[in-house]
Amino acid sequence: MAITQGKSTRSPSGARNRTNRGKRKSELGRDSAETHIAERKVRKIRTRGGNEKLRLAATNKVNVINQLYDKAKVLDILDVVENNANPNYVRRNIITKGAIVETAEGNVKVTSRPGQDGVVNGIFVD
Repeated sequence: MAITQGKSTRSPSGARNRTNRGKRKSELGRDSAETHIAERKVRKIRTRGGNEKLRLAATNKVNVINQLYDKAKVLDILDVVENNANPNYVRRNIITKGAIVETAEGNVKVTSRPGQDGVVNGIFVD
């Protein structure tokens, strides 16, 4: 069955809504990227209007911005320490926005969306 981002079949009170039409191409959804730790691998996705979106399938680097000195550097990702999106993502080393990853210089919080942007950016966590 297709993944859809259309209107729910239930109303806020829980009653069933009767649909007056079927699914639309514009309501099409896709599987999540589930970016994991490995050599860099990117998938190109065609989006609405013929544009392209880079979906990061795997990476082992993070662009870290040091807010005190306004400097950026690229560090290796060693492990995923915490991920509030899903506790199982920690065991599977899946990186999403808000995940805390371990690097050689300390823990980094991911501020970008790897499945949408195609890059992993982050800031140091105190």
